[in-house]
Amino acid sequence: MSTSVSSPERAADEPATPRPERRFRPELQGLRALAALLVVVYHVWLDRVSGGVDVFFVITGFLLTGQLYRASRRGRIDFRALWGRVITRLFPAALTVLLATMAAAVVLLPENRWAQTIKEVVASALFVENWRLAADSADYFAQHSTASVVQHFWSLSIQVQFYLVWPVVVALIALAARRAGWGLRPALLASLGVVFALSLSYSVWLTAADQPLAYFHSATRVWEFALGGLLALAIDAVRLPRALRLACGWAGVLALVLCGIVWPVGTVFPGYAALWPTMAAVLVLLAGATGSRAGADRFLSSRPLVRLGDLSYALYLWHWPVLLLFLITLERQDAGAVGGAVVIAVSVALAMATHRWVENPVRVSGIGARTRWGAYRFGLLTLVPVVLAAGAWQGLTAQRASFDVEAQQIDTLGAHAVSAQAPLLDSGSPVIPPFAALPEEFDSFPDDECRYSPRHEDLRICTVDPEGPPTRRVVVVGDSHSQQYIAALRPVVDRRGWQIISIGKGGCPFTAGSDVAPDCRSWNDAALAEILDTRPDAVITMATRDVRAGLTERTPPGYIAQWRALADADIPVVGIRDSPRFDYEPSECVRRHGISADRCDAPRREFLSPRPPYRDAPGVPGGVEFLDFSDFFCGPEVCPPVIGNVLVYMDDNHVTATYLETMSPMVEARLSAALRWHTDTGSGPRR
Repeated sequence: MSTSVSSPERAADEPATPRPERRFRPELQGLRALAALLVVVYHVWLDRVSGGVDVFFVITGFLLTGQLYRASRRGRIDFRALWGRVITRLFPAALTVLLATMAAAVVLLPENRWAQTIKEVVASALFVENWRLAADSADYFAQHSTASVVQHFWSLSIQVQFYLVWPVVVALIALAARRAGWGLRPALLASLGVVFALSLSYSVWLTAADQPLAYFHSATRVWEFALGGLLALAIDAVRLPRALRLACGWAGVLALVLCGIVWPVGTVFPGYAALWPTMAAVLVLLAGATGSRAGADRFLSSRPLVRLGDLSYALYLWHWPVLLLFLITLERQDAGAVGGAVVIAVSVALAMATHRWVENPVRVSGIGARTRWGAYRFGLLTLVPVVLAAGAWQGLTAQRASFDVEAQQIDTLGAHAVSAQAPLLDSGSPVIPPFAALPEEFDSFPDDECRYSPRHEDLRICTVDPEGPPTRRVVVVGDSHSQQYIAALRPVVDRRGWQIISIGKGGCPFTAGSDVAPDCRSWNDAALAEILDTRPDAVITMATRDVRAGLTERTPPGYIAQWRALADADIPVVGIRDSPRFDYEPSECVRRHGISADRCDAPRREFLSPRPPYRDAPGVPGGVEFLDFSDFFCGPEVCPPVIGNVLVYMDDNHVTATYLETMSPMVEARLSAALRWHTDTGSGPRR
């Protein structure tokens, strides 16, 4: 980005107060360098977020608003040229990094992370990665996935969206001001003030309501750009004593350096907390050029920082994939002192190469200046290789994820090996599903199988229907651990003519307890009302929770309260003992160390109580039946990650649909016996 910032010129109807000229701001380039350096250092060594990205947003708003104001005063904004410069400035480095990252990821990234990474690469190339991550923040399974190698493109995506929208906003304000006879500067100041207030208010509200969504939402960040714009319009009217400007400069630098230490930026931003780094940037810009050897501007204008400022964009783009691939390749949780130094050195070297051989040649080439639409043709040309490479990678992923189960193998696969007391592993045969298929190993419903209940905005009701009239109607209700059993029940629809009704919400068990989020409590009330209205032949849900190492397996009173409400309505309830939850990913352990690695096994005693807790829980109503499938997940001593050459877990706690499908005959038999449904004669479901 250019560091040449002309002072906003005086409007014709404004007082002719002399203002100092500010045509070059070397300290601004140093501020950008400091922000980028903090982002990198906090990511690499502190595993935290620094707030440096918020400084980028303020600087962008400061620069762009000043440019648009001057263009509007001259008569018009040349959108074609402006957006063309954005393309030639941002596209080359960004798309180069995406191409290189894809090439490295194919070699170094585990196959179970390919599908999500491809989606994010395409979103990053189209500069909508923040919306991809915002959508995933509401996706229960995406929340549990490891950070992607292009996740950092979220901030660049927001900046590009700002570059697209902001000129139009300023042009509309300028047009309205001219027609109303208002001064341009006051009109912009008033309008940007409103935008600032509305966006900040929304940011504070959404951060409190849904912080992961707020973090990536464009509307929660607009106020940061607006703050920079307000400063660009007002800065020349600010008169500060030199001593105060010296204090402002160093206070801003110190506040920026300490922000990521004082605030848990990754979990409380943006909201009001983001005022810390943004106001730090404002202080530095207000301080300006003090002319003092003791000024922060002298430090920020030093040759090393100005040079680093030139590299800051490319450095930001490179450091994250280099760090992630370094950690993945060496199977480490943190880079460490020496490893972090290596990551930073490699990132700086790549940034220097990108700046010299990619950014600079495009900048001096005159692309976009010789012909009216040259920059746009150039943008499309650079985008094509990324899209084609992503498409090819998607094809490879689909090929690696495909698998067939031969008929003669079925009786020995997965849970069948437990029933037949056969060996759990055949080292001469491959395991299924393939690692590339793991992200799709949760049974999901297409939209045409689902509807939303008016009782609650998140009450999604999906059905699996038999070909003819259903012989039984079974509701599966609760969190993802109950919903995963849909994979075992789907085959029963064809065999027995049952209708399976899913009422699920990720992370929200079927409970009347207060130990869940308020939204989960209201969802439970709506789910119970829906079931009472539906009056199914049986309800299946979880009977235990906290089946995790270090915790005690239990049956919460809230579970029992829901069962009692159903029992009072004469609706049979079947509670299933929960499956283990790990502090590592068993399938990933198998990928790294092989199917025979004992280190991937977990002791059964760390997860499961010798006696299921619901057996001794007080207040369990009569008519509630329990099913315990723990012997299909754990042997007498350990819980293995592979059973009958089938990967049991898709992540650190969810069972693969493939393994649950092998459990289908056992689930059907035990469920039928518990409910005394030994035969289905077409008597029809209860009404």
